[in-house]
Amino acid sequence: MGFIMETKDLTKMYGNKYAVKDINIHVREGEIYGLIGRNGAGKTTIMRMLSGLSTPTFGSYSIFGKIGNALGPQRKNVGVLIENPGLYTNLSAYENLKIKCIGMGVYNDGYIEELLKVVGLENVDRKKSAGSFSLGMRQRLGIALALVGDPRMIILDEPINGLDPQGIVEVRKTLEFLRDEKKITIMISSHILDELSKLADSYGIIHEGRLIDEFTTDELKSRCGQFVLISTDDNEGAISELNRIGITDCSIDYDGTIRVNEKLDDTASMAWAIVNAGIPLKEIYINNTSLEDYYLSVTGGNHNG
Repeated sequence: MGFIMETKDLTKMYGNKYAVKDINIHVREGEIYGLIGRNGAGKTTIMRMLSGLSTPTFGSYSIFGKIGNALGPQRKNVGVLIENPGLYTNLSAYENLKIKCIGMGVYNDGYIEELLKVVGLENVDRKKSAGSFSLGMRQRLGIALALVGDPRMIILDEPINGLDPQGIVEVRKTLEFLRDEKKITIMISSHILDELSKLADSYGIIHEGRLIDEFTTDELKSRCGQFVLISTDDNEGAISELNRIGITDCSIDYDGTIRVNEKLDDTASMAWAIVNAGIPLKEIYINNTSLEDYYLSVTGGNHNG
Protein backbone atom coordinates (compact mmCIF):
# COMPACT_ATOMS: atom_id res chain seq x y z
CA MET A 1 0.00 0.00 0.00
CA GLY A 2 1.61 3.22 -1.18
CA PHE A 3 1.60 6.75 0.21
CA ILE A 4 -1.42 8.80 -0.83
CA MET A 5 0.07 11.93 0.72
CA GLU A 6 3.64 13.02 1.48
CA THR A 7 5.32 16.23 2.54
CA LYS A 8 8.92 17.24 1.87
CA ASP A 9 10.50 19.77 4.25
CA LEU A 10 7.12 21.50 4.52
CA THR A 11 7.65 24.86 6.21
CA LYS A 12 5.43 27.81 7.11
CA MET A 13 6.67 31.13 8.46
CA TYR A 14 4.76 34.13 9.74
CA GLY A 15 7.16 37.05 9.56
CA ASN A 16 10.43 35.81 11.01
CA LYS A 17 8.83 33.07 13.08
CA TYR A 18 8.50 29.42 12.05
CA ALA A 19 5.03 27.96 12.61
CA VAL A 20 6.26 24.59 11.32
CA LYS A 21 9.63 23.66 9.87
CA ASP A 22 10.93 20.81 7.68
CA ILE A 23 7.89 18.55 8.10
CA ASN A 24 8.14 15.16 6.36
CA ILE A 25 4.90 13.21 6.76
CA HIS A 26 3.87 9.99 5.00
CA VAL A 27 0.21 8.90 4.88
CA ARG A 28 -0.63 5.47 3.46
CA GLU A 29 -3.70 4.97 1.31
CA GLY A 30 -6.67 3.57 3.22
CA GLU A 31 -5.44 4.38 6.73
CA ILE A 32 -6.36 6.77 9.52
CA TYR A 33 -3.34 8.95 10.28
CA GLY A 34 -3.36 10.66 13.69
CA LEU A 35 -1.56 13.99 14.04
CA ILE A 36 -0.61 14.61 17.67
CA GLY A 37 0.67 17.77 19.33
CA ARG A 38 0.01 20.46 21.92
CA ASN A 39 -1.93 23.61 21.19
CA GLY A 40 0.28 25.78 19.02
CA ALA A 41 2.50 22.89 17.95
CA GLY A 42 1.59 23.41 14.29
CA LYS A 43 -1.04 20.73 13.57
CA THR A 44 -3.66 23.08 12.15
CA THR A 45 -1.01 24.96 10.14
CA ILE A 46 0.01 21.69 8.48
CA MET A 47 -3.58 20.74 7.77
CA ARG A 48 -4.38 24.14 6.30
CA MET A 49 -1.46 23.82 3.88
CA LEU A 50 -2.45 20.29 2.87
CA SER A 51 -6.03 21.49 2.35
CA GLY A 52 -4.94 24.32 0.05
CA LEU A 53 -6.10 26.95 2.55
CA SER A 54 -2.56 28.21 3.16
CA THR A 55 0.59 28.33 1.04
CA PRO A 56 3.88 26.82 2.25
CA THR A 57 6.77 29.23 2.71
CA PHE A 58 9.23 26.50 1.78
CA GLY A 59 9.04 22.83 0.94
CA SER A 60 6.22 20.99 -0.77
CA TYR A 61 3.59 18.30 -0.46
CA SER A 62 2.06 15.79 -2.83
CA ILE A 63 -1.36 14.13 -2.83
CA PHE A 64 -2.24 11.30 -5.22
CA GLY A 65 1.29 11.68 -6.61
CA LYS A 66 0.78 15.31 -7.65
CA ILE A 67 2.57 18.30 -6.12
CA GLY A 68 0.16 20.52 -4.18
CA ASN A 69 0.08 23.49 -6.55
CA ALA A 70 -0.45 21.12 -9.50
CA LEU A 71 -3.41 19.24 -8.01
CA GLY A 72 -5.91 21.21 -10.06
CA PRO A 73 -9.18 19.27 -10.44
CA GLN A 74 -7.79 16.60 -8.09
CA ARG A 75 -8.23 19.06 -5.23
CA LYS A 76 -11.91 18.06 -5.06
CA ASN A 77 -10.73 14.59 -3.98
CA VAL A 78 -9.64 16.04 -0.63
CA GLY A 79 -12.45 16.77 1.82
CA VAL A 80 -11.73 19.20 4.64
CA LEU A 81 -13.03 20.00 8.12
CA ILE A 82 -10.69 22.54 9.70
CA GLU A 83 -11.61 23.87 13.15
CA ASN A 84 -15.41 24.40 13.42
CA PRO A 85 -17.86 23.21 10.72
CA GLY A 86 -19.03 26.12 8.60
CA LEU A 87 -22.76 25.59 9.05
CA TYR A 88 -25.80 27.68 8.22
CA THR A 89 -27.27 27.37 11.71
CA ASN A 90 -30.77 28.43 10.61
CA LEU A 91 -30.92 25.63 8.04
CA SER A 92 -31.39 21.88 8.46
CA ALA A 93 -28.72 19.24 7.89
CA TYR A 94 -30.31 18.42 4.53
CA GLU A 95 -30.35 22.07 3.46
CA ASN A 96 -26.72 22.59 4.50
CA LEU A 97 -25.69 19.60 2.42
CA LYS A 98 -27.83 20.71 -0.53
CA ILE A 99 -26.02 24.06 -0.67
CA LYS A 100 -22.64 22.30 -0.62
CA CYS A 101 -23.78 19.86 -3.32
CA ILE A 102 -24.89 22.71 -5.57
CA GLY A 103 -21.52 24.39 -5.09
CA MET A 104 -19.73 21.14 -5.98
CA GLY A 105 -22.00 20.41 -8.95
CA VAL A 106 -23.48 17.27 -7.40
CA TYR A 107 -27.15 16.67 -8.28
CA ASN A 108 -27.56 12.88 -7.92
CA ASP A 109 -30.93 11.67 -6.62
CA GLY A 110 -30.67 10.29 -3.11
CA TYR A 111 -27.10 11.57 -2.66
CA ILE A 112 -27.84 13.78 0.35
CA GLU A 113 -29.89 11.05 2.01
CA GLU A 114 -26.96 8.65 1.63
CA LEU A 115 -24.53 11.16 3.19
CA LEU A 116 -26.87 11.67 6.15
CA LYS A 117 -27.03 7.90 6.59
CA VAL A 118 -23.23 7.57 6.48
CA VAL A 119 -22.82 10.00 9.40
CA GLY A 120 -25.84 8.74 11.35
CA LEU A 121 -28.11 11.75 10.84
CA GLU A 122 -30.70 10.11 8.59
CA ASN A 123 -33.39 10.07 11.29
CA VAL A 124 -33.06 13.72 12.32
CA ASP A 125 -36.19 15.80 11.76
CA ARG A 126 -35.85 17.58 8.40
CA LYS A 127 -37.16 20.76 10.03
CA LYS A 128 -34.60 20.75 12.86
CA SER A 129 -32.07 23.56 12.37
CA ALA A 130 -28.34 22.87 12.66
CA GLY A 131 -28.16 25.57 15.32
CA SER A 132 -30.15 23.33 17.67
CA PHE A 133 -27.89 20.30 17.08
CA SER A 134 -25.68 18.87 19.79
CA LEU A 135 -21.94 19.39 19.29
CA GLY A 136 -21.58 15.77 18.21
CA MET A 137 -24.33 16.16 15.60
CA ARG A 138 -22.71 19.31 14.27
CA GLN A 139 -19.36 17.56 13.96
CA ARG A 140 -20.95 14.67 12.10
CA LEU A 141 -22.68 17.13 9.78
CA GLY A 142 -19.30 18.79 9.24
CA ILE A 143 -17.87 15.41 8.25
CA ALA A 144 -20.79 14.90 5.84
CA LEU A 145 -20.00 18.28 4.26
CA ALA A 146 -16.38 17.19 3.85
CA LEU A 147 -17.63 14.07 2.05
CA VAL A 148 -19.57 15.94 -0.64
CA GLY A 149 -18.01 15.10 -4.01
CA ASP A 150 -16.83 11.64 -2.83
CA PRO A 151 -13.23 12.55 -1.89
CA ARG A 152 -10.57 9.85 -1.64
CA MET A 153 -9.08 11.54 1.41
CA ILE A 154 -10.46 13.76 4.17
CA ILE A 155 -8.58 16.02 6.58
CA LEU A 156 -10.24 16.57 9.96
CA ASP A 157 -8.93 19.00 12.57
CA GLU A 158 -10.04 18.05 16.11
CA PRO A 159 -13.37 16.45 15.13
CA ILE A 160 -13.87 14.92 18.60
CA ASN A 161 -12.62 17.83 20.69
CA GLY A 162 -15.21 18.97 23.22
CA LEU A 163 -17.61 16.07 22.62
CA ASP A 164 -19.25 14.09 25.39
CA PRO A 165 -18.52 10.33 25.55
CA GLN A 166 -21.55 9.45 23.41
CA GLY A 167 -20.56 12.00 20.77
CA ILE A 168 -17.01 10.67 20.69
CA VAL A 169 -18.25 7.12 20.11
CA GLU A 170 -20.58 8.27 17.33
CA VAL A 171 -17.82 10.15 15.50
CA ARG A 172 -15.39 7.24 15.99
CA LYS A 173 -17.84 4.78 14.46
CA THR A 174 -18.40 7.16 11.54
CA LEU A 175 -14.66 7.42 10.83
CA GLU A 176 -14.16 3.66 11.13
CA PHE A 177 -16.98 3.14 8.63
CA LEU A 178 -15.44 5.63 6.19
CA ARG A 179 -12.08 3.86 6.38
CA ASP A 180 -13.29 0.26 6.39
CA GLU A 181 -16.33 0.42 4.11
CA LYS A 182 -15.78 3.51 1.95
CA LYS A 183 -11.98 3.04 1.75
CA ILE A 184 -11.38 6.73 2.46
CA THR A 185 -7.98 7.81 3.77
CA ILE A 186 -8.30 10.05 6.83
CA MET A 187 -5.91 12.48 8.49
CA ILE A 188 -7.15 13.48 11.92
CA SER A 189 -5.76 15.59 14.75
CA SER A 190 -6.95 15.12 18.30
CA HIS A 191 -6.10 16.01 21.90
CA ILE A 192 -7.86 12.88 23.17
CA LEU A 193 -5.00 10.46 22.76
CA ASP A 194 -6.72 7.50 24.38
CA GLU A 195 -9.54 7.78 21.86
CA LEU A 196 -7.15 8.39 18.97
CA SER A 197 -5.30 5.19 19.86
CA LYS A 198 -8.53 3.27 19.19
CA LEU A 199 -8.80 4.75 15.71
CA ALA A 200 -5.48 5.48 14.08
CA ASP A 201 -3.24 3.17 12.05
CA SER A 202 -0.28 5.57 11.99
CA TYR A 203 0.78 8.65 13.92
CA GLY A 204 2.92 11.75 13.59
CA ILE A 205 3.99 13.72 16.67
CA ILE A 206 4.38 17.47 16.13
CA HIS A 207 6.31 19.33 18.82
CA GLU A 208 7.23 23.02 18.68
CA GLY A 209 6.69 23.11 14.92
CA ARG A 210 8.69 19.99 14.06
CA LEU A 211 7.83 16.37 13.36
CA ILE A 212 9.74 14.48 16.04
CA ASP A 213 8.38 10.98 15.46
CA GLU A 214 6.28 9.02 12.98
CA PHE A 215 5.18 5.43 13.55
CA THR A 216 2.50 2.82 12.91
CA THR A 217 0.30 1.19 15.55
CA ASP A 218 2.38 -1.99 15.30
CA GLU A 219 5.58 0.00 15.78
CA LEU A 220 4.06 1.70 18.83
CA LYS A 221 3.23 -1.68 20.33
CA SER A 222 6.74 -2.99 19.72
CA ARG A 223 8.28 0.12 21.29
CA CYS A 224 6.13 0.54 24.34
CA GLY A 225 3.25 -1.88 24.42
CA GLN A 226 2.51 -4.49 27.04
CA PHE A 227 5.49 -6.32 28.54
CA VAL A 228 6.82 -7.65 31.85
CA LEU A 229 9.36 -5.62 33.82
CA ILE A 230 11.59 -7.39 36.33
CA SER A 231 13.98 -5.74 38.79
CA THR A 232 16.74 -7.82 40.41
CA ASP A 233 20.30 -7.49 41.74
CA ASP A 234 21.54 -10.00 39.16
CA ASN A 235 20.09 -9.36 35.73
CA GLU A 236 22.37 -11.77 33.88
CA GLY A 237 21.54 -14.56 36.32
CA ALA A 238 17.82 -13.81 36.12
CA ILE A 239 17.88 -13.85 32.31
CA SER A 240 19.73 -17.19 32.41
CA GLU A 241 16.96 -18.63 34.61
CA LEU A 242 14.26 -17.22 32.33
CA ASN A 243 15.98 -18.82 29.34
CA ARG A 244 16.05 -22.11 31.22
CA ILE A 245 12.24 -22.16 31.48
CA GLY A 246 11.84 -21.27 27.79
CA ILE A 247 11.55 -17.48 27.96
CA THR A 248 14.05 -16.08 25.47
CA ASP A 249 12.55 -12.77 24.28
CA CYS A 250 14.00 -10.69 27.09
CA SER A 251 16.60 -7.95 27.40
CA ILE A 252 18.02 -5.40 29.84
CA ASP A 253 16.28 -2.05 29.39
CA TYR A 254 17.93 1.38 29.53
CA ASP A 255 17.01 1.81 33.22
CA GLY A 256 18.57 -1.50 34.27
CA THR A 257 15.36 -3.52 34.47
CA ILE A 258 14.71 -6.72 32.56
CA ARG A 259 12.06 -6.45 29.83
CA VAL A 260 10.21 -9.64 28.81
CA ASN A 261 8.09 -9.49 25.64
CA GLU A 262 6.49 -12.95 25.72
CA LYS A 263 4.34 -15.19 27.94
CA LEU A 264 2.97 -12.16 29.79
CA ASP A 265 0.40 -14.29 31.60
CA ASP A 266 3.14 -16.44 33.19
CA THR A 267 4.74 -13.97 35.61
CA ALA A 268 4.33 -16.48 38.47
CA SER A 269 6.66 -18.93 36.72
CA MET A 270 9.14 -16.15 36.01
CA ALA A 271 9.18 -15.07 39.66
CA TRP A 272 9.49 -18.69 40.89
CA ALA A 273 12.44 -19.41 38.58
CA ILE A 274 14.34 -16.32 39.69
CA VAL A 275 13.69 -16.72 43.42
CA ASN A 276 14.33 -20.49 43.32
CA ALA A 277 17.78 -19.75 41.90
CA GLY A 278 18.56 -17.64 44.97
CA ILE A 279 18.39 -14.33 43.08
CA PRO A 280 16.72 -11.48 45.05
CA LEU A 281 13.57 -10.35 43.22
CA LYS A 282 12.80 -6.68 43.86
CA GLU A 283 9.85 -6.24 41.56
CA ILE A 284 7.90 -7.93 38.75
CA TYR A 285 4.86 -6.48 37.00
CA ILE A 286 3.15 -6.14 33.63
CA ASN A 287 3.77 -2.72 32.12
CA ASN A 288 1.12 -1.04 29.95
CA THR A 289 2.33 2.05 28.10
CA SER A 290 -0.39 4.09 26.40
CA LEU A 291 -0.14 6.37 23.40
CA GLU A 292 -0.29 9.31 25.81
CA ASP A 293 2.56 7.87 27.90
CA TYR A 294 4.65 7.48 24.77
CA TYR A 295 3.78 10.98 23.59
CA LEU A 296 4.90 12.44 26.91
CA SER A 297 8.11 10.41 26.86
CA VAL A 298 9.20 11.73 23.44
CA THR A 299 8.12 15.34 24.01
CA GLY A 300 9.66 15.47 27.46
CA GLY A 301 6.85 17.26 29.24
CA ASN A 302 3.30 17.24 30.48
CA HIS A 303 0.47 16.95 28.02
CA ASN A 304 -1.34 20.25 28.16
CA GLY A 305 -4.03 19.57 25.59
